[in-house]
Amino acid sequence: MASAVLKVAVAGLSRCSRLTLLRTHSTKAPLHQGLPGSLWKLGRLNHIAIAVPDMEKATALYRDVLGATVSGQVPLPEHGVYTVFVELGNTKLELLHPLGEKSPIAGFLQKNKSGGMHHICIEVDNITAAIADLKAKNIRTLSAEPRIGAHGKPVMFLHPKDCDGVLVELEEA
Repeated sequence: MASAVLKVAVAGLSRCSRLTLLRTHSTKAPLHQGLPGSLWKLGRLNHIAIAVPDMEKATALYRDVLGATVSGQVPLPEHGVYTVFVELGNTKLELLHPLGEKSPIAGFLQKNKSGGMHHICIEVDNITAAIADLKAKNIRTLSAEPRIGAHGKPVMFLHPKDCDGVLVELEEA
């Protein structure tokens, strides 16, 4: 499952940013990817977000069955979600549950009753430059300006139709 999710994440990333990423096993490979002379660079995968119809059940699965460390549930009314973060060795999972009637997660769960992968979040070193560059390359964003995300940092969502069907969240590192 993890390798399938990673393949989806990399597929969405490569088309969305219009970069060709080569996966190597060299420890000398740079951690950031970017175009030469670019004003911004991609960083690491921050998290994979999963929409869940039952937050308590999902949290128990990762904490009690799989033995992961999980955060407490945090309401984010400005985003219309409750979040729980599942800590993994190299990234995190973000469990999302609707908060309020206008929650984007409520709409997602109406179409996907069992829940499922909602988005991937990739760090960037300069979100303002990244947004300007991506808009110049006709990549649509879901809001006019970045908002503060669950980690207290500026975030921007890229339109899934421009990213091979993957909702991509950029977060300033």
